[in-house]
This record gives sequence, C-alpha cells and structure tokens, in this order.
Amino acid sequence: MLDLNPLSPGFGAEALGVDLAKPLTDAAFGEIERAFFRHQVLTLRGQSLTPAQFVAFARRFGPPEPHVIDQFHHPADPNILILSNRIDDGKPLGLADAGTYFHTDYSYLDIPARATTLYSIEVPARGGNTLFANQYAAYDDLTNAMKHRIDPLLGIHHYGNRNNQDETTRTVASVLTDEQKATMPLITHPIARTHPVTGRKALYAVSGSSFGIVGMPDDEARALLDELASHATQPKYQLSFAYGVGDVVIWDNASLLHSATLVDPQHPRTLWRITLKEPSASGRAAQLLAPAFDGQLQGLASASPQSI
Repeated sequence: MLDLNPLSPGFGAEALGVDLAKPLTDAAFGEIERAFFRHQVLTLRGQSLTPAQFVAFARRFGPPEPHVIDQFHHPADPNILILSNRIDDGKPLGLADAGTYFHTDYSYLDIPARATTLYSIEVPARGGNTLFANQYAAYDDLTNAMKHRIDPLLGIHHYGNRNNQDETTRTVASVLTDEQKATMPLITHPIARTHPVTGRKALYAVSGSSFGIVGMPDDEARALLDELASHATQPKYQLSFAYGVGDVVIWDNASLLHSATLVDPQHPRTLWRITLKEPSASGRAAQLLAPAFDGQLQGLASASPQSI
C-alpha cells in the first residue's frame, strides 16, 4: 500500500518510498492515481529522472500537450516546458516567471488540463513555492443562492490574465509572440464544473484566463468573477508547497487554482513541467456559440491574450 503523509489538513499528500526511475506496475500506478484524485496535490520526493522517464510517468495520467511557448521546450522532448530564471550568454534558458497569479492550466483550451506535473531540478536559496487553492471546498462553501446563480453559467476564456494586461511587468502572464497568440481561440467552460473523474463540483478557473460570462454584460461578468475569485483564494483554502531538489509534484487542475511565487533573479531555480490534457473534450469553442453572443465574443477577441 502507498505510504502517504498529509501536506495540510484540507488537501495534499506526500507519497513515500516511490522510485519513478523504476518501472511501475499497473497496480502501483493505480494507487498513485487514486491518491492523486483523492488529495488533489501529490508529491513524490527525491527523484532522479531522465527526460524520458519523466515523460513516461506523466503520460500515464493523460495525453501530454506541449505548451504554446515553444521556445522553451526541452531539447530532448517538446512535451517538457523548461521553467528557469538562468541566463546563458544573454539568453534565458527557460520561462522565468510562470503564472505568478492564481489560474488553472490550459483552461483557455477546448480540452483543458487534467493534471500538471513539475520536476524540481534546481531550488532557489529561498522562495519559489507554489500556492494551491482548493476549489472543491470553495464551491461547497458558497451559499445555495450563489450556487443556484452560477451553476448554469459558462465562463469565456482566452490565454491571459484578466487582472494584468501589462506585458512589461514581471507578474503579467507569459507573453506570446503574435504567431502564438493567433493559435489561441476563445473557449467556454462551466464556472461550476463537474469534475470529469470524481463527479464533484468545483469552481473552475474563476481567476486567470476567465474574461467574461456568456450572455452577461462585461461589467457584471467581471464583478461576479472577481467576487468568486476573492472567495476562492482565501487563505483557508490554500496550501503552500515548498520544493526540494528532485521532487515531483502533480496536481489536479479540475479542482484547484494555483499560483507560482516570484523568485529573486539572483537565486537560480529550474524545473521541468509537463501538462496532461483530459482524455476527451469537456469545453466548447466559443465560435460555436449562438450568434446572439457574437458581439460579446468579438469584444473579448480584441483584447490582447497574454498568460500562462
């Protein structure tokens, strides 16, 4: 049986005695997968993995999707995105400040992310934690009136951070080239989304890439999303995860928000990241919505998408 230690009273767990460099039987992986869905954040400490071993483990959770920021794909495998603040010959080795605001990975895609996994290669002298916010608990704690209000609503997403559109700041979402922006359509997902595996409802991506709500005026939609985001990221829902060298952490994007934290550029930090998509579509492309919403979507389309 998998030996687990809790990371917090509410969610998160550490699995002990697992060596991902060795082949995992289906039964052993099944225990890991069940622990992942039960605890939402799962870490396996002190691993020593090649790119191929890391990708092989990640693939068992779902199909990997290379990040749109292709200039920082790992040379050994494009499914790995390098996160690093190191500079070599004046050029960055990876994405330095990845998502330093609460968001949900790939919520701007038609088929969103099931899981994201990070492998810690180099740990800064201080800082660099990832913050997680439990969206099961955040939804459960809403009033019945608010649940009734939001349950039928669809959020409108595109690549970006609605709270920061200034491409010159460190806290903006990672900036795309014009060519990369052109590949990012408008997408809708339920604001209160039923988890495709557990069947539980959670608030979904109410912070980050959600820029509007179908059929709702922009100011009203923004006010509601901001209210939900403020509720969903309260400290009582949060877990702060500190990395050690060799740690692998995997989290459930369907039931969590997460945020990177800024690291002093003088303290080197490097991680490998792989994001796994849901096995089947659960979102809908905005361009397939009824023509009545065309004007609302066109207004959002004129915004500059720019986030991780």
